[in-house]
Amino acid sequence: MELIKLLERLSLAFGPSGCEHEIAEIMIKEIKNKAKVKKDRLGSMIFEKRGLDAKPKIMLAAHMDEVGFIIQNITKKGFLRFYPIGGWVSQTLQGQRIIIKGKNGYVEGIIGSTPPHFLKKKDENKQMEIEDLLIDVGAESDKQAIEEFGIEIGSFATPSPYYSKMNNPHLFMGKAFDNRLGCALIINLINRMGKESHPNTLFGVGTVQEEVGLRGAKTVAEYVRPDAAIVLEAPPADDFPGITKDKPQGALGGGVQIRCFDPTMIGNVKLKDLVIETADKNKIKYQLAVRTGGGTDAGAIHISGIGVPTIVLGVPVRYTHSHIGIMNIEDYNSALKLLVKFVKRLNKETVAKF
Repeated sequence: MELIKLLERLSLAFGPSGCEHEIAEIMIKEIKNKAKVKKDRLGSMIFEKRGLDAKPKIMLAAHMDEVGFIIQNITKKGFLRFYPIGGWVSQTLQGQRIIIKGKNGYVEGIIGSTPPHFLKKKDENKQMEIEDLLIDVGAESDKQAIEEFGIEIGSFATPSPYYSKMNNPHLFMGKAFDNRLGCALIINLINRMGKESHPNTLFGVGTVQEEVGLRGAKTVAEYVRPDAAIVLEAPPADDFPGITKDKPQGALGGGVQIRCFDPTMIGNVKLKDLVIETADKNKIKYQLAVRTGGGTDAGAIHISGIGVPTIVLGVPVRYTHSHIGIMNIEDYNSALKLLVKFVKRLNKETVAKF
């Protein structure tokens, strides 16, 4: 029950790229008594948990930000033009609820959708461009939107918060599982390691601005200078119709995903093999993935300094980069169990072989 509540708090928190403060505060509250808390100048959080030895330094990174929007302009009639923060496709946006962080508090709105009654036949299946969409917050003028609602150019926005258990008891749906699941894994792991020994020093890291170019990963990798890194993600699931013709590599219920490759990083082979060996030895359910698109903080971390052996582990999420995603709690449990077992194996001799 504690895990479910933690995931709910993280999911509902407001945190588009550049505005990750609420997630940072949750992580600090949950970890501060188990680790030293530090912060880099871009805003990434670092939680240092000393084990039996100062080295090797093992960094576990998860980005705190979610895809969102920034208000780009306000029309005379009080409608809001917006610019996407992170990867969105316009067909997921029309008719969806939005929350804007104004100076006077949060303001709810909806992305306008033209009713079919007003569409010409030729336009019924036409995809709207994001630049042509507007957010309706019920304002009657730009003056009301600005002065009464506290909205201004540069205000941040995200999908309206939502989190719920589904009829399938293993499945949950909510906002921003990408990548609040990774943040939760760091919280759970650091707290668990407070009761167990490990032959290294762990650095649980909540990075900022991953969705707009892995920016936090670049600065925090320079701060920590890890000897090895594990990036914790919420990769897009590929187990629903129309996504893949072959066996899914990110199926809900398939276990933790171990990523071998994506266009931004080739996983360290020896590190990957040790992760797989650990999973097999402990009978932990997992699935291997070779991704042909996308990337993670690993893309920046593995080429920092003189190079960092890096691997990506993930909890698959259906419909990621949309308003609501779906995850399987058993995949999360597999990821956490693997992490607990794996970090205990990362001593000086083992890491030196990577």
